[in-house]
Amino acid sequence: MTLAIIWYFVIILCLISYAMLDGFDLGVGLLHLFAKKDSDRRIFLNAIGPVWDGNEVWLVVVVGALFAGFPEVFATFCSTFYIPVMLLLMGLIFRAVSIEFRSQRESPRWRKTWDVIFALGSLVISFGIGVVLGNLIHGIPLDADYNFTGTFWDFTRPYALLIGVTTVALFAMHGAIFLVMKTEGELHDQIRRFVPHCIGFFITMYVIVTIVVLYYKPYMVAPMKQYPILYTVPLVALIAIVCVPFLMKKKRDGWAFLSSCLSIALLLSLAVIGTYPYMIRSTIQTETNSLTIFNSASSQLTLKILLIIVAIGVPLVLAYGFYVYRIFRGKVKIDASSY
Repeated sequence: MTLAIIWYFVIILCLISYAMLDGFDLGVGLLHLFAKKDSDRRIFLNAIGPVWDGNEVWLVVVVGALFAGFPEVFATFCSTFYIPVMLLLMGLIFRAVSIEFRSQRESPRWRKTWDVIFALGSLVISFGIGVVLGNLIHGIPLDADYNFTGTFWDFTRPYALLIGVTTVALFAMHGAIFLVMKTEGELHDQIRRFVPHCIGFFITMYVIVTIVVLYYKPYMVAPMKQYPILYTVPLVALIAIVCVPFLMKKKRDGWAFLSSCLSIALLLSLAVIGTYPYMIRSTIQTETNSLTIFNSASSQLTLKILLIIVAIGVPLVLAYGFYVYRIFRGKVKIDASSY
């Protein structure tokens, strides 16, 4: 059981890493169409150009880890969320293609088309991730054999859509702060003036979600009532969120970005605290029909082997990411080899 819990938290840490890193990539995509000049949009693309594909490695790790460590959860999740997952994959594919194809021709119509696809793909992914997370928090109808008994429209419940919009707002804020760090001159000043709107949008959604959870999702707060020490997580999350506009006003952009990263990590941690030990919560006889860490994990031997692989592979991914970010640190410069 201990190995199952460890492996569960390895997956959560990888998911948090993906949200923090690919989150600003998606945020840049969400803001892409707000840049009016072709040169500005090229700067947006080149700000994430060296790192976007590496950031998505964490999503691959999450999916692979779920498949190997919790196969029952993987099977139920993929069959239940088949349509949302396909939409997310389409968003990921078209977003990647748009980055690579956009600057292959100088035609304004060609570039505008791929700009729209890039922004739309980022929106689909951001909103889709939030909707899936919202449904996992709320729960889905599963029978005793862990088969989904609902319809596609069950995924469009108000709470899930609310989490989807909040995720879009969070990633837009995260991406805007990243762009402030990577740009200079007139574009830098324009983005800095736009950042407060992104922060205000996110804080508004954060307040709404908090109120909804407190009134309509009591089970999300129950673990904190049982273990009061857990109240430090939402408290630190609130401090991190409040620090973002304060640090941006002081023009301490790097610290603001780290505060935004911490906000993402802690908000996801709150979702984990509220749903633990459920991985897929059933709205039909929750205690017996839900998939938990303990009734869906692979064998102890499998988990032990997987942890050895992770202990070797994850440090390599971290080292590669550190190297790439170090090489491409600083402001974006457009040259002949740029997107």
